[in-house]
Amino acid sequence: MTKVAVQFTLNGQEQNEFIEGGSTLLSTLRSKLGLYSTKAGCHQGTCGACTVIIDGEPRLSCLTLAERCTGKEVTTLEGLTSDGALHPLQQAFMEGFAAQCGFCTPGMILAAKTLLDRKPNPSRADVVDAISGNICRCTGYEPIIAAVLAAAEQLRGKKKSA
Repeated sequence: MTKVAVQFTLNGQEQNEFIEGGSTLLSTLRSKLGLYSTKAGCHQGTCGACTVIIDGEPRLSCLTLAERCTGKEVTTLEGLTSDGALHPLQQAFMEGFAAQCGFCTPGMILAAKTLLDRKPNPSRADVVDAISGNICRCTGYEPIIAAVLAAAEQLRGKKKSA
C-alpha cells in the first residue's frame, strides 16, 4: 500500500500524519492516533458508534476515508472537555444515567452536540431525529433524549448568564 500524507485539525490540534492509502478515519483515530472514544461497531455505517464531527457535521468515521479529511476540522469525544471539565452533554449523560454499557455514548453525544450547536432549543422530536442514526441496545433511548434536553437547557442558561 502507498502511504499518503493527511493534515487536519483534530480536537483543536494540527495533525500531520502519513497513513496507508484507503485507511478510514476510524482506523486512523484509533490505531494511529490512539483515540479510543470513537468506537468500532458495525464498520458498515449503520450503528453510529463511530460518529465524529467533521466541519460541524456528524459523520461516520468508518465510512470516511482519512485522506478526505485533509484541511478539515475533526472533533471526537476527547475534544469536548475544556480544562478537564466535562461538556454539559457529557455531564447530563452521566447524571441522567444515559450511558449504560457506554459503547454508543460517544457517537450519541457527538450527534447531539451538532444538533445543539445548530438548534439550542430543540424539541423532543428534534433530538430523536438527531440521534436516529445511532443504535443503543441498553437504555431504551428515553434517558438519552432526556439528557440531551437537559444539556440544552443548561447550555441556554450559560449563554444567558454570559
